[in-house]
Amino acid sequence: MRYTIIISLIICLTSCSGQQKEYEYPFRNPNLATEERVADLISRLTLEEKASLMLYNAAPIERLGIPAYNWWNEALHGVARAGRATVFPQAIGMAASFDEEMVLKVASIVSDEGRAKYNEAVKTGNRGQYLGLTYWTPNINIFRDPRWGRGQETWGEDPFLTGTMGVAFAHGLQGDDQRYLKTAAAAKHFAVHSGPEATRHEFNAVVSDFDLYNTYLPAFKTLVDSGVAGVMCAYNRVDGEACCASPSLLTEILRNRWGFNGYIVTDCWALQDMITHHKMVSTGAEAAAMAVKNSVNINCGVVYRRIPEAFVNGLISEEELNEALAGGLRILFRLGWFDDEDSTPWKDLGEEDIATPAAKAMAREAAVKSMVLLKNNGVLPLKKDLRNIYVTGPNAAAMEPLWSNYHGFSGELVTVLEGITAKVSPHTSISYNQGCGIVGDTNFRGTWLIDGRDAIIAVVGLNSLLEGEAGDAWMSEYGGDRNDIGLPGNQVEYIKRLAKGGKPLIVVVMAGSAVSLNEIEQYADAIIYAWYPGEQGGNAVADVIFGDANPAGRLPVTIYKSVTDLPPFDDYSMEGRTYRYFTGEPEYPFGYGLSYTSFRYTSIRAVTPEIGPAGTVVLDVTLENTGMTGGEEVVQIYFRHRREPGNKALRSLVAFKRAFIPAGESRTIEFRIPASRLQYYNEITGRYDILPGEYLFYAGSNSADEAVNTDIAILSVCEVGDL
Repeated sequence: MRYTIIISLIICLTSCSGQQKEYEYPFRNPNLATEERVADLISRLTLEEKASLMLYNAAPIERLGIPAYNWWNEALHGVARAGRATVFPQAIGMAASFDEEMVLKVASIVSDEGRAKYNEAVKTGNRGQYLGLTYWTPNINIFRDPRWGRGQETWGEDPFLTGTMGVAFAHGLQGDDQRYLKTAAAAKHFAVHSGPEATRHEFNAVVSDFDLYNTYLPAFKTLVDSGVAGVMCAYNRVDGEACCASPSLLTEILRNRWGFNGYIVTDCWALQDMITHHKMVSTGAEAAAMAVKNSVNINCGVVYRRIPEAFVNGLISEEELNEALAGGLRILFRLGWFDDEDSTPWKDLGEEDIATPAAKAMAREAAVKSMVLLKNNGVLPLKKDLRNIYVTGPNAAAMEPLWSNYHGFSGELVTVLEGITAKVSPHTSISYNQGCGIVGDTNFRGTWLIDGRDAIIAVVGLNSLLEGEAGDAWMSEYGGDRNDIGLPGNQVEYIKRLAKGGKPLIVVVMAGSAVSLNEIEQYADAIIYAWYPGEQGGNAVADVIFGDANPAGRLPVTIYKSVTDLPPFDDYSMEGRTYRYFTGEPEYPFGYGLSYTSFRYTSIRAVTPEIGPAGTVVLDVTLENTGMTGGEEVVQIYFRHRREPGNKALRSLVAFKRAFIPAGESRTIEFRIPASRLQYYNEITGRYDILPGEYLFYAGSNSADEAVNTDIAILSVCEVGDL
């Protein structure tokens, strides 16, 4: 009894002391509802202070005890531009893993490091750019054309894969806490945006409703439904409307139809583009008013400095201004920015939680899972005790292709040359020469090292100076994009020269886009597509080459034979693009990738061959590992309507699972697929429909592999609902 009284007294004292805590302003009180706190804060602000809080670099409001906050932060594949951080594979590489659970783990580490860096910065009063908690990632634009330099930032060409991976990444960034956001993710660039880079500030993307609703919007809708905190609008116009002041995209679709209640941020200086390039308005006040009226909450730029002028001139009302301001404030409250520093679950994260051994191990695992084996005539895996190896190529010892763009820095960067050196036996001799430059250079060096080697490993490809964002990819002749999709000509010639030695030639391609390899395919004994693999890329490549890892990455893009297979770059019609609409023969199809073992699909069974439109498609797929070693297979499920001409897609990915199968064993994998994934925008009805009839489902190792298939009947028409 005595102990009970003491404990009760302690609880009472603790509770009472908490209840008695006084706050100078109601918006500081975490016990109040968020909307009440937001309303109180807004009521205390001057017009100029409201405008400042809607700029990305919000100034402090000292009279209210509010510090400065900079919204601009990046975490594309690790905390970026803020010093030391783990560098994971570029997004397109992680997409090749077809492993959303891995992506979730990666993003959880990224947000740990982000919170840790934020905590350390706050301790020193550093409120600068790239140290906040609002990350402008993931980039979920559809990689519709391999010439686009920023395609490397995306999750590939398929809306379902993009949405699935994007949700996993955003979830890892934002965490599971019921009250606070760990960090705030932002899906970008809304909505129809994928080059050309050189004209991104001025072009008008003309797009049909069919393509808009079936290709460009679905991934955004998926992330909005999953609770993503933010959306970044794009630079360009869509059908004449500026994306960052679009009544159709921002108000009608994003806010009204989808019910998005997060914050909208402009791409940087996009509102200025409305004046300078789109020439839709002539003043900053007019541009600010258009954005505010369409509930753009945060301006990355300076145009929102003109909000007071817009208000005084009657271009926006107080209600419109307060509503737009509230959207950003809600995010800051959810991040705990107005609360005591020890209020969130991540208060104890600090320097020791940045670039940890566990994070390094995860970076290596992610890089290994991203590796795509495109060709192997039996030469791989190599033995670790070869007598001598020649490592060469412009990317063999380079760091630039490891970190790609929007990256941090790490003292753990491992080049391919270093990874191979660490992997082989002590008595293996390794010779190295760059051989040729990344472009242009045909003064080949080190060719005398070919003779007498047991194997040649040539590491070629691109880097983020050749393909990337306009202004950053300064070696690109096309504003960050590519005009051709092949390897640089000098690299092709160098590979041909290497092949003349008659030694096993392994080509490792490091790039962020679909690079045509038909000019070198016949000369290589094996080809590994390594993307931009992050800080542990060299170790991961070595793990695969020497058999410590069995490759299971799959292409998240189609690799075409030539640029002549593609429509004009600035044509936003999806006709003839991606595996869903391309009618030609690709060099490598979407979803393609080899293994050191072999798999045989033996059956696919529809558990319920007939369902209603609101039901669930249940498929059992059985496959066997017919090789001599265990390995992972990415089982992919595609569908198409047998007779419906309105859905122009030739096939569409609807489910996938990455599964390990031991050598000689079979496994049956169940897929439960909501019938809603069969929907498409019907140009006749003007809505998403699931039409009745026979649907063909097939499972295989890539989009072109109809290894096993079955039919399922949808019994009645279904209007899915929101566009």
